[in-house]
Amino acid sequence: MLTDIQIAQSCQKKHILEIAKKIKVDEKYIEQYGNYKAKIDYRLFEDLIDKKDGKLILVTAINPTAAGEGKTTTTIGLADALTKLGKKAMLTLREPSLGPVFGVKGGAAGGGYAQVVPMEDINLHFTGDFHAVSAANNLLAAMIDNHIQQGNSLNIDPRRISWKRAVDMNDRQLRNIVCGLGNRSDGIPREDGFDITVASEVMAILCLSKDISDLKKRLSNITIGYTYDNTPIKAEQLNAHGAMAVLLKDALKPNLVQTLEATPAFIHGGPFANIAHGCNSIIATKMALKLVDYTVTEAGFGADLGAEKFLDIKCRVANLKPDAVVIVATCRALKNHGGILKNDLNKENLEALKKGLPNLLQHIDNIKNVFKLPVVVAINRFPNDSENELKMIVDKCKELNVNVALSDVFAKGSAGGIQLAKEVIRLTEMENQFEFAYNLDDSIYDKLTKIATKIYHADKVELTSSALKQLQQLETLGFSKLPICMAKTQYSFSDDPKKLAAPKDFVITVRELKVSSGAGFIVALTGDIMTMPGLPKVPAAESIDIDDYGIITGLF
Repeated sequence: MLTDIQIAQSCQKKHILEIAKKIKVDEKYIEQYGNYKAKIDYRLFEDLIDKKDGKLILVTAINPTAAGEGKTTTTIGLADALTKLGKKAMLTLREPSLGPVFGVKGGAAGGGYAQVVPMEDINLHFTGDFHAVSAANNLLAAMIDNHIQQGNSLNIDPRRISWKRAVDMNDRQLRNIVCGLGNRSDGIPREDGFDITVASEVMAILCLSKDISDLKKRLSNITIGYTYDNTPIKAEQLNAHGAMAVLLKDALKPNLVQTLEATPAFIHGGPFANIAHGCNSIIATKMALKLVDYTVTEAGFGADLGAEKFLDIKCRVANLKPDAVVIVATCRALKNHGGILKNDLNKENLEALKKGLPNLLQHIDNIKNVFKLPVVVAINRFPNDSENELKMIVDKCKELNVNVALSDVFAKGSAGGIQLAKEVIRLTEMENQFEFAYNLDDSIYDKLTKIATKIYHADKVELTSSALKQLQQLETLGFSKLPICMAKTQYSFSDDPKKLAAPKDFVITVRELKVSSGAGFIVALTGDIMTMPGLPKVPAAESIDIDDYGIITGLF
């Protein structure tokens, strides 16, 4: 079989204006980036405001493993299958980060015959949104240090600056730095650090903003640090938010591309789900809901992270209500959760599958009984999956009264997703009583406890002494009504990446609480989670190249 990039490069793409016509977007709203990419003016939404929303379908997954689940691939294939069934459908996905592209995870444009194109552009610089986010983030950082250098009239304590610089690359060397060294004119020496761009609060703000006015308001509300007498300092006090908004004015516009089968797709924004809220932009999602009858979107990593934040943060902010949820699983990944190493996953092993299945079943239970949403399991089928293994998954899901659909979109494109698409259509016609996992009026501690016990199935939450002091300070400063954005390992329900399947008898330890007052949530860091990843021993970058004709190889 051809590689992902070979399939993408052999695709006969349609001109982006043809794709726009499919969803009836007038050319006056289209800003072309070549023949196959375009930005859509966010003011289009104003002209669609009175149009009824279509159905919203969320695709999530079990906790990821090295075996891969194919969540994005399934999401793309589902949208193509809905289109093949004659439905007006489109995708809304996140943009890939350069960190994973050159690291170990690879890109986020799907795989096989279920991809979005142009694959190389999407996985690399695309339309420059991430660079704009980095620039806006770093402008604020520069203005903070310049203010201190120029006399510090706001009385900012350099030891209590919480705002970090950002770069869209995995670079562990930048986690902790000392800046301002040299002469007096080179700045005030202090400790600093970098986050990866997708962990920046500016990225979260971009994705949660409803329009340019909301963007500016959120940027102005960013807490950058504290004074010597413990008073929070906002970006608006530095007069930084206007210039930051200028840098982000084009990044705020959704990016229109297409699948291999010419289904329209908005790809916009890209916060990580293990350290941020992990969803594409509100603007793109709400615009798609006005343009088509079925909008298919995804949330990052497993349902305990991306889906929980999609439902508890994004849906709350945007007043969204999903009509159906798809949970993607594979026999291989479930056997990995059952203790089998990656090299042995192609062999039938019902005992390992039985041990790993509780991971899937707990995600189903959470979506169905905590959030009260209709759910279907999509088994992303691999050639070596045995009929006995597939039957075991189907039978276990039926015990929870949940349907299962086999998905073969990687190998067959839309034709491999028809069964799943039909089940999704059926689910979207059902009434649902969507609920959040917690109430905003709950205390910060109660919110943490409800996420940990109801979603992760932990025994309780414990806060370190420093996190407890931070909680008390956040409550004193009036931030107790904000939702929670959990920063946790993606590999486990717990905060220990080695505890696979559905662990019991564990405690979630919160080591740090910090407010993202512009984005509008409190970040709770657990375990060893980091906001700046590092490259692996053999990074993917070593295999990526370009030939004399400009043909890129090695992307996946």
